[in-house]
Amino acid sequence: MALPSFHLWLALLLLATVCASAVHPRKLSRLGGLKRFATREPSIDLAPEYEIHYYTQTLDHFNYKPGSYATFQQRYILNYKYWGGANTSSPIIVYTGEEDDVTYDVDGFILELAARFKALLLYIEHRYYGESMPFGSENQAFQNANTFGYLSSEQALADYAQVITNVKKNLSAESCPAIAVGGSYGGSKLIIIQHFDTSESCYNTIKQSWSEIDRIAAEPNGLMTLSNKFNVCSPLNTSQELQDYLGLAHVAAAQYDNSPYYPLENMCRGIDGAPEGTDILDRIVAGLKSRYHGRVSCHEISPYELSNKSAWDWQTMFEPPEPFDIKSYIKDCLDVFGIVPRPHWMTTEFGGHDVKTLLGNFASNIIFANGLRDPYSIGGVLEDISDSVVAVHTEHGAHCLDLYSPTPDDPDWLVAQRDKEIKIISAWIACWKK
Repeated sequence: MALPSFHLWLALLLLATVCASAVHPRKLSRLGGLKRFATREPSIDLAPEYEIHYYTQTLDHFNYKPGSYATFQQRYILNYKYWGGANTSSPIIVYTGEEDDVTYDVDGFILELAARFKALLLYIEHRYYGESMPFGSENQAFQNANTFGYLSSEQALADYAQVITNVKKNLSAESCPAIAVGGSYGGSKLIIIQHFDTSESCYNTIKQSWSEIDRIAAEPNGLMTLSNKFNVCSPLNTSQELQDYLGLAHVAAAQYDNSPYYPLENMCRGIDGAPEGTDILDRIVAGLKSRYHGRVSCHEISPYELSNKSAWDWQTMFEPPEPFDIKSYIKDCLDVFGIVPRPHWMTTEFGGHDVKTLLGNFASNIIFANGLRDPYSIGGVLEDISDSVVAVHTEHGAHCLDLYSPTPDDPDWLVAQRDKEIKIISAWIACWKK
């Protein structure tokens, strides 16, 4: 089956499994909740084979108003190291950037794919992240809802299509198939289920800890008691600060519970292994020590507030997966951005109400890859939809693991998952060349 050269869906490879946090700490910020606390860091210095380019991108792909034709510089990166060249119709592997600086994403399994298929590597930065800032700077882009209003997944997809088309034209590579690779971006709020799957007693301890924190906080000097018990770097102002911090720690442990560090298993081992008679919160403390291997001198806890200077907060406000308390959700959006969200727009735009029928009728050449220990996988495609829209999953993987560089210590099931993905892609490319 020929792959249309002009659109992202030509071969959308969604590898949404694990991102082992110990491999690259910045990857923790991909989790929506953790993104809120992420600090901005400079781009990574790249090896010489990575060429940085900028594409003059259209601000608004979906309107004909004069202001829509404004442009900004969108960063993308090319790596020709493995490419067989346009004259051999060697493929282009496209990394579709997510909510981060694109230079953080140049390593991983994508290099193995490029070497195997003699592919050109193209990494495209998502608008409003890294250096790809409309209106010239982050300060201008994050100014208000009028400037933030051009940040959406629809605009980003159109950006990717434009850059892919332009790169193909510039390299006379119109006959080269493109394979898009991406991971994460969105998520599930059912992460606590993973704790139950690991250990029921660990799950119950965490569940009971929330009311215990509130109980102690209500006592005289209760916040100081909690501050000392959890060894926080600065005294707590509210119990909610501690609950937010612990919630994100539990979320991250579940989402990134991968070899060789297994943060969730280590945390639950500490909770369950505390001496008999240890109270609930001291078990939670023991779990934190076990998870971080005693390397954290004190826990840095900062209050969380939605920010109207955060691209990620904007996206989670206006492209929510499924808000639990819609009234509170709308109020927060109004208070911070002055805009009412559209909580059901994503399913209207992308047909999420019946993904099987939609993809079965209109899509081809897609791999949905998941590790079933990834809480995100509950919202993923876990069964084949057609001969070319297929699901590849493992019982053991968490979030984005197959996107990371292979190592000699990789378990057999991970090696088999990657091999299966490679075999599918090989068949796509062979079909293209016929």
